[in-house]
Amino acid sequence: MSVFAQREAAGIRAEWLGHLLSTEPADRPAAEAAISELYRLIGLDPPRFHWAASPLAALETVPPGMRLRASETADRLHDWPLPLRFRRLISGLSMDLDVRVMRGYRPLDLMLRQLVRGPIATSARSTLRTALRSANERVEQGSNWYEAMCPSWPAHYDAVRRTSGVVFTPEQSRLLDLWAAAARSCGWWWPRERVCVVSERPVEIRTEVWGDEGQVRLHRPDGPALRYGDGWDVHAWHGTRVPPWVIDDPSVERIAREANVEVRRCAIENLGWGDYIDRAGLRLVATAPDPGNPGSELRLYDLREQTRVLLAVNGSVERDGRRRRYGLTVPGAIADPVAAAGWTYGLSGDQYARLLRRT
Repeated sequence: MSVFAQREAAGIRAEWLGHLLSTEPADRPAAEAAISELYRLIGLDPPRFHWAASPLAALETVPPGMRLRASETADRLHDWPLPLRFRRLISGLSMDLDVRVMRGYRPLDLMLRQLVRGPIATSARSTLRTALRSANERVEQGSNWYEAMCPSWPAHYDAVRRTSGVVFTPEQSRLLDLWAAAARSCGWWWPRERVCVVSERPVEIRTEVWGDEGQVRLHRPDGPALRYGDGWDVHAWHGTRVPPWVIDDPSVERIAREANVEVRRCAIENLGWGDYIDRAGLRLVATAPDPGNPGSELRLYDLREQTRVLLAVNGSVERDGRRRRYGLTVPGAIADPVAAAGWTYGLSGDQYARLLRRT
């Protein structure tokens, strides 16, 4: 596709990422109007709206005057009748739009899926879906509904409409515009027959770019990466949700007590592998020049019983211009740093030594 089309797609992606990551107060009248019309499209009267300050509050709160059915608790979202009906509405719309797009705009559609839809979907999973998982560990049981609310699919068809000559029918445009209006106006929402619970947007969100197509993920090294108006927050290290201590007060003692391998890794990275090795008093087993990264050294340490850690330098430069030092755990039986490096790639030490350069 042309450079102009790619730039236009990147601009639309940035616009929709702005909606996804917005910290502006929800436009409640616009959100309620759009959701009410969506209710009408599935044959229901507009609901009563209950606004919550955060997804946690939305999932835990029973709206006043409402008695929940046993099947309508937050951890059984896959059993709720309305999300299923709304998803069917979306599926029908998507099928109809795809038919129109495929008639003459398939190359453009594929490009927009790569440059718009994919990065927004990935960014949603690495930001707000991370927050939802921390609010309810069983949130994946309702994953189809959260995917339906993800702005990636209305962003995609909005991009198709704006960058091509395809014409949607008035009915298709109306339904697409309603979903787009809801996505632009508020946070996540949970529909029941008479009541719809809607979450406000976060008041603060910190992210980092981590993909070639502008994907973002939660990250903040000095506080919560995501915070809502009621004080509920989420700490994250390069996209991984972590307990607050990993960010605020990492220590060798806490790392030793932590059972989750990913949380331990994040805490060690925050401390710095060099500092962690010094503070933990790890025994140096051996060192060797890194044949996959000339000028750098591999250092092998004892970590714990039957486990060792290989300290290496990244072969590529980070976005800040530095080469990151990182540690990789390897079996305790490996005594040669080059063999340990090869093991992390599924290679022997001799095979790794013949690599031109590691990235």
